[in-house]
Order: sequence, then structure tokens, then C-alpha cells
Amino acid sequence: MTKDELIARIAKTTKLPKTNINKVLRSTLDEITKCLKKGDKVSFVGFGTFTTAHRAARTGRNPQTGAKLKIPATTVPKFRPGKGLRDSVKKKR
Repeated sequence: MTKDELIARIAKTTKLPKTNINKVLRSTLDEITKCLKKGDKVSFVGFGTFTTAHRAARTGRNPQTGAKLKIPATTVPKFRPGKGLRDSVKKKR
């Protein structure tokens, strides 16, 4: 699903204009991004938690040439699904 498809589905179920939904969605994603940049975590009970993790510098290898290269340390976003999301997606056997 793309952002536009999500906006269309929300507009259909809420009967609100797509422009308003787009503003709210954009603002929500911007605020999540700001919190992650500061190193804070963002939790939605039952859905999941967004956090950041530090990856240490390491040595990699170019797969085409085999040459070694240095991969610098970085901070990456992570998402851990909540119990409600895991249970709703889990396939019944």
C-alpha cells in the first residue's frame, strides 16, 4: 500500500477530505521522525514501538571486486511490533 492509497482508504472510512488526511498523516510522520532524531522512542500501545539503534563501524567487502571497505558507524531506525499487531497478522494453523 502506498501513502496515497492509505489516504484514500482513510478518506473513504472517515468521510473526511483527502487534503486534511494528508496534512495529518504528514504531520504524524514528521513528529515521529523528529522524536527518533532526538533519540526518543515512539510507542503506540497494541501497534508497536519505533526506536533507534547504533550500528558500530565495521569492515565490509565489495562483492564485485572483493576489495575491503570501511563502513562507518551510524544510527538506524527500528520498529518492534506490539502484541496486538503480531496477533492480528499471525496466521492461524
